[in-house]
Amino acid sequence: MIRAALLTACGTAPTIAERPAPVPAAGELPITVEAVPITPLDVLCASGTSYFGTPPAPYVPGVQGVGRLADGTAVWFGTSAGMRPGVDGSMAAAVAVPTADVVPLPSGVPLTLLAALGLSAVAAHGALTHAGELAVGEQVIVLGAGGVVGQAAVQLARLGGASRVVAVSRSAKARARAEELGASVSVPFLPDDDVTTLTDRLRQAVDGPVDLVLDPVFGIPAAAALRVVRPGGRLVNLGSAAGATAPIESAVLRSGSLRMIGYTNNGLSAEERSASLAVVAGHAASGRLTVDHELVPFGSVAQAWSRQAEGRAAGRLVLVF
Repeated sequence: MIRAALLTACGTAPTIAERPAPVPAAGELPITVEAVPITPLDVLCASGTSYFGTPPAPYVPGVQGVGRLADGTAVWFGTSAGMRPGVDGSMAAAVAVPTADVVPLPSGVPLTLLAALGLSAVAAHGALTHAGELAVGEQVIVLGAGGVVGQAAVQLARLGGASRVVAVSRSAKARARAEELGASVSVPFLPDDDVTTLTDRLRQAVDGPVDLVLDPVFGIPAAAALRVVRPGGRLVNLGSAAGATAPIESAVLRSGSLRMIGYTNNGLSAEERSASLAVVAGHAASGRLTVDHELVPFGSVAQAWSRQAEGRAAGRLVLVF
């Protein structure tokens, strides 16, 4: 028997339970789990309100994790828990995962940091490079720079050759942190901001043409950022933390021949995801990439899950065994 986090009803926090140890099927690898992040996707899937539908309960949540194979090789792995019926996820002491969803990691990668980075850093990297086609010397705006995706994006944009990164966030602490991580300047998004107010603030902060906007938030920030993008520039959206809709004017798009691009990690092939994880892991191993995170004992999963669901987590919460 092994310990696992079991979610017995959608909309509730998982609790610790004893479960039979998994028996790998053909094409699966057994993994001893070392660390698992609690992500917004985990909570969304478990709420029963996502576009994946309502997952049958009980099930073990967790769409990703890190651990070791029987020979000691460190790996990252992904699961479809909460997105596909009958699939248990990463929040267990041991798992059996299809080989295609297991990515070996280079030596020297701090596994708890890689767990915190995980698919959020993959999303930032994919949005910047695959979707956004970031080129050396370009100026980038990162909206939602205080989140895990935003923090990773600030660093990955600089590592990818951006000449200047402008970070936008609600929190003064998050803006200061973004500058520590490589942003050239940070811009506040205030509670009473409208599109015009935030646009004016962005115009004062940018230095010449803005080529690319990485947008995990949508809403007013996306509409304002589009107004300062150069003709032919692009915005890549990968979230809606500031609003499911945005007051974007047709004239802004047409007059600048702007491109708005939607991005999701679900659009990556297994090979593309592995390649992106390799980039993320390499930067993490060399100390060039980090995100704020907190290590939580696995036995405290219920409390940690509630903090994530209620928006009380400062950085990524990572369960450790």
